[in-house]
Amino acid sequence: MELQAESYEQMAKQVVKEHRQVKWFLLGQLLKRKAAMLSLIILVLTVTAALFAPWVAPYPDQGMGAVNISQRLSPPSNEHLLGTDIYGRDMLSRVICGARISIFGGMFIVVTAAFIGVPLGLWAGYNEGKSGAVIIKVVELFLSFPATLIAMAITILFGAGWSTALIALVIPWWPWYTRLVQGEVLSIKQMLYVEAARMLGYGKIYIIFRHLLPNVITPVIVMILLDLGPAIIAIGLLSFLGLGTQPPMADWGLMVWEGAQNILSEWWIAIVPGCAMFIVVTAFNIFGDALKDILTPGRSSG
Repeated sequence: MELQAESYEQMAKQVVKEHRQVKWFLLGQLLKRKAAMLSLIILVLTVTAALFAPWVAPYPDQGMGAVNISQRLSPPSNEHLLGTDIYGRDMLSRVICGARISIFGGMFIVVTAAFIGVPLGLWAGYNEGKSGAVIIKVVELFLSFPATLIAMAITILFGAGWSTALIALVIPWWPWYTRLVQGEVLSIKQMLYVEAARMLGYGKIYIIFRHLLPNVITPVIVMILLDLGPAIIAIGLLSFLGLGTQPPMADWGLMVWEGAQNILSEWWIAIVPGCAMFIVVTAFNIFGDALKDILTPGRSSG
């Protein structure tokens, strides 16, 4: 029996190795998808511009909030390619600086939610005792309410602001990762190599991180990519409602709100950041869907 268990342990190592080889092969298929590659290029350029915003933005001081009343409400021109807002600030600079808050804020939300939700999902899926049941009950409680509604309530309670909005969105976001991972673990933990690890006397923590975690990484990564778009929209929505980023900081949602009052006359103030958000969110969705089809070909994309 012990020899058989050891052979199953070797099987586990072989399975992990084969999974890695298959994933590298499937990732090579991504190069053949033109829409996905175009989305990736857009995302790389946008993230790079956001990282180097002080050097890329034509008017970095205006991008960070400095006013220029003499140039207020100027339409797109050679001096200001995307026009200026109600305070005379260059819209292109504002969009580039706003990408930092919107994109990196979205990344913070989904990555932090994954760091919280994945370990809880691993534990709840593998350990179906009282602790696992409590985790699932808490998850179901959070999932019964819209995430944005919970975030709005938290920001109203603790005060508006960018950092508050991020934390407020993480709180209702992590249960989705817990639910995903828990479902994956329930189907994996009956595998022979997991049973072999139990027979060899390995503890729960070892089995969870050695055998279960590597098998749930792929769907988690796909979910992170697909969640970046909704996270950016959620940040923008809170800022649009006055509960997120506060002036004079640049935030795409806040910029749309600032231009909404004059959208018929000075359309560029609201349209420019709105288009930036639309393009980036669409790029994340297209790239995420392509990666999902490649890495999890046996799953439906719906």
